[in-house]
Amino acid sequence: MESLSRASVPAGALIGASAPLDPARAGIIHLGLGAFHRAHAAVHTARALAAEPGDWGIIGFAGRSRAVVDPMSRQDGLYSVLELSQTGRRAGVVDVHRGFATMADQPDRVIAEIADPARRILTLTVSEGGYSRSARTGDLDVGRPMIREDLAAPDRPRSVIGMLARGLTERSTSGEPFTVLPCDNLPAAGATARRMVTEFLERSAASDDVLAYVREQVAFPNAMVDRIVPATTPQTSQEVAELLGVHDEAPVRAEEFTMWVIEDDFPGGRPAWDQAGVTFSDEVAGYEEVKLRILNGTHSLLAYLGALDGRTIIPAAWDQELIRAAGTAMIRRDCLPTIEVPAGLDVEEYIDSLSRRWQNHTLGHRTSQVGSDGSMRLPQRIPTPALHWLRRGRMPHLLALTVASWFAAVVPPTGYDPGPVAAAMTDPDQAMLRGIAEGARSPAEHARRLLASGCLSEEIAEQDAFIDRVGELLGIIVASGPLAAAQEAIEASETP
Repeated sequence: MESLSRASVPAGALIGASAPLDPARAGIIHLGLGAFHRAHAAVHTARALAAEPGDWGIIGFAGRSRAVVDPMSRQDGLYSVLELSQTGRRAGVVDVHRGFATMADQPDRVIAEIADPARRILTLTVSEGGYSRSARTGDLDVGRPMIREDLAAPDRPRSVIGMLARGLTERSTSGEPFTVLPCDNLPAAGATARRMVTEFLERSAASDDVLAYVREQVAFPNAMVDRIVPATTPQTSQEVAELLGVHDEAPVRAEEFTMWVIEDDFPGGRPAWDQAGVTFSDEVAGYEEVKLRILNGTHSLLAYLGALDGRTIIPAAWDQELIRAAGTAMIRRDCLPTIEVPAGLDVEEYIDSLSRRWQNHTLGHRTSQVGSDGSMRLPQRIPTPALHWLRRGRMPHLLALTVASWFAAVVPPTGYDPGPVAAAMTDPDQAMLRGIAEGARSPAEHARRLLASGCLSEEIAEQDAFIDRVGELLGIIVASGPLAAAQEAIEASETP
């Protein structure tokens, strides 16, 4: 079968500009060339270029791996997106990338691209950890080895924040405006990125002129991103071949649903994203709260309970009556009342859409994938709504169940076997958390040691009642299983 290339793309399958894009004039840099970017922002950008031509090609940087960089380079920058829904499947070929490298191998090129006046926007999908923000303080995490090393040698950075700071320092000599647009599941990600970059510059003794340039000429709009993008499997290429008749070495698969809400703050211009399904709004914070708490927080609960119950994919977890009831109770009782819903969103339709998305067996989103990296994700999803209720004298039982299930799955108490599905979850802080909990003599003590360490937040570390409740639910999981804990949390949440 013919390999994917510009010459082999089937008629009507290409998504992108009608005329070739000049790499020298590509207006966007992207850091984090993974599946989510390629299934989300890149697709919206390609569709925007199809609607209104412009110099908005993307120069993409992966982290360390060349698993995407090399095949996309061989395929003229092309790759396919396989959309899977309950009613069928379809595939299209995205044409928007015009250069590839890895940040680890070429940090100097990242810096040079940021400094290049032809580049006007930098987008980011580097996960929560890429921002080097301390979960305990909200400040730049100067205890991280890479940040500490970059501060000692700011002209030779290796971290994302260090490279951003250095690139903006060099760009400041031209004074050209620039936009940094984070696309990660992080509250107020734009404001967070600005704060981390500014703190880095201040700590590395940047000049007043550089700080003034970043303050006055660089925008950091907030945005909310929403699309479920499971890991690519060998079957993905097979399905693309069946639909398009070409072999793609770098396909991605995604659900049909996609949503992107952005603050419209682009001093150097932007693609016609508004003609490609993007919503521009001054209520991004409300959209973020809906996404982080209703979708992401509940998704975590489904993943941990499902994995502990031996369910490998989210739809199988959602099919289980008690797990589904726990997820619904978390949305209705613990999360939705804490959110100021934006005026432009029909929240009931959004909640209904989640049920349809979580039922998508065709997509097959793995619980082990959703549940991984909890130490980076849960601090963005749990503390704020939990503290909302705790300060009002009400226990958020389903939020506590989420934390207990995370501990059981990823940092299990001594003698408890979470099973092979949960054991497949990974976490960058797993070894550290195990060390904190080592020697605990009961699930309650296990939970107390972990939460008192500030692994969720310093404020949660001071909430004794919440810590006790997490310990109780962890004890039920250990003694009677995850479904018994779900039942108990649901019943407790029904009591005013």
